[in-house]
Amino acid sequence: MPLRHLALAALLVGTALPAHALDLNAMTDEEREAFRAEVRSYLLENPEVLTEAISVLQQREQEQQIEADEALVRQNMDAIANDGHSWVGGNPDGDVTVVEFMDYRCHYCRQAFQEVEDLVSGDGNVRFILKEFPILGPQSDLSSRFAIAVQQLHGADVYKDVHDALMLLQADADEGSLTKLAESFDLDPAPIFDRMDSPEVQAVIDENHALAQTLGISGTPTFVFGDQMVRGYVPLNLMQGIVEEERAG
Repeated sequence: MPLRHLALAALLVGTALPAHALDLNAMTDEEREAFRAEVRSYLLENPEVLTEAISVLQQREQEQQIEADEALVRQNMDAIANDGHSWVGGNPDGDVTVVEFMDYRCHYCRQAFQEVEDLVSGDGNVRFILKEFPILGPQSDLSSRFAIAVQQLHGADVYKDVHDALMLLQADADEGSLTKLAESFDLDPAPIFDRMDSPEVQAVIDENHALAQTLGISGTPTFVFGDQMVRGYVPLNLMQGIVEEERAG
């Protein structure tokens, strides 16, 4: 095989070549220098080959990441979908479960908020779970503690109302704004603030963080659609497509 063709084959098929074909240690010094010169010459004349090779490598890495994520989701499905403390909405008996790890101060969580609502209400057969995952600083932590305390004191329906209000809150999340938010739902803020630093609220946050660490989640939003994990913002049409993929099996 001419060295020019060998260089092209090395880039495009990699391990498909016999191991000895690219063993530089088996070449003489002259053969090695000639090989390197041909590779360099070919790449300078055809730089698009590098783009193609990098694209193939990135695709393989993405496929490997998807497979690894799916394995993690399957191994931890009970903790993801049935932890006993996360809010569950949509259709409790839906054929596809969608889980969102979210942070109230996350711009992309806020961007996805209405689209997730539209997905759940428009589909009618999605079981939707919210995971409180505060990672963006003190206001995130304060907001999640407030929401979890509301859920533990006042139940799922009131929690969802407060969750939605926190997602739309334009002010800083502090004692003053959270007091006003509680009062807007006719809730006494004092017991909520007392509850926020309780072991019960801390346990929810700790458990969600531990699960996220197990799943390799470090950003928000992160979604789990069935057994697919999707990191980052997903527009409504893509969410609908993923749900249909899961539904089709």
